[in-house]
Amino acid sequence: MYSQKFLSSISIDCVIFGFHSNELKVLLLKMKESDGWMLPGGFVGLDQDLNKEASTVLEYRTGLADIFLRQFYVFGNVARAKTDHIDHLLAKGAIDPKAAKWFEQRFVSIGYYALVEYSKVKEPRLDYISEACTWMPMNELPPLLLDHGEILDKAHETLKKELYSQPIGLNLLPEEFTMTELQSLYETILQRTIDRRNFRRKMLSMKVLGDTGKRRTGLGHRSPILYTFDRAAYQTALEKGFQASAFF
Repeated sequence: MYSQKFLSSISIDCVIFGFHSNELKVLLLKMKESDGWMLPGGFVGLDQDLNKEASTVLEYRTGLADIFLRQFYVFGNVARAKTDHIDHLLAKGAIDPKAAKWFEQRFVSIGYYALVEYSKVKEPRLDYISEACTWMPMNELPPLLLDHGEILDKAHETLKKELYSQPIGLNLLPEEFTMTELQSLYETILQRTIDRRNFRRKMLSMKVLGDTGKRRTGLGHRSPILYTFDRAAYQTALEKGFQASAFF
């Protein structure tokens, strides 16, 4: 069964971030017949590369290919090998009793975080042990099973550190955005306020933004400029270290 298809004792857990309505959100699964929530994940096929398997998990959940994906940590504490949720799933018939030994073994989990444009994920997909798959705001998270809360916290911590060295804005924002929306993304991830005039001046000075010549309408008397990322310039800035952390 599972032992004939997957590597023993290795699992993948994915923290999928999205940004919507000035909130950083994460995609979570709700277990069947349970109040427990968890991160999307899976196992590694015997004939599959690790990164390829993680990409497969993400594409299954979001329906999107070519997602920004980054391995960020390995979780292997002995204390994470709890089986209470497995006993529950067995009792509810969500797991075949023949597979019980597979699920009850100790797993070392490889953590990945992914960045997706929220609006492109039309309908997150379920699997056979979950009854809901939905976006949750980072500041309103339910209790998570096992050590998934720790995994999520570590992913968020990594996201903060890599804000200036990875294409985070490029992957979380829509193609066109206002300066206010860009600043909101930075403030939400960093969990602190940034001076508006300083942010605008520094972002424009890095020459990674292009003026689309269009404006956001429907905001009363305000019609802010819509920007887009100059992908080539943005990539060059990232390779140089972005040099933004000293300003924000």
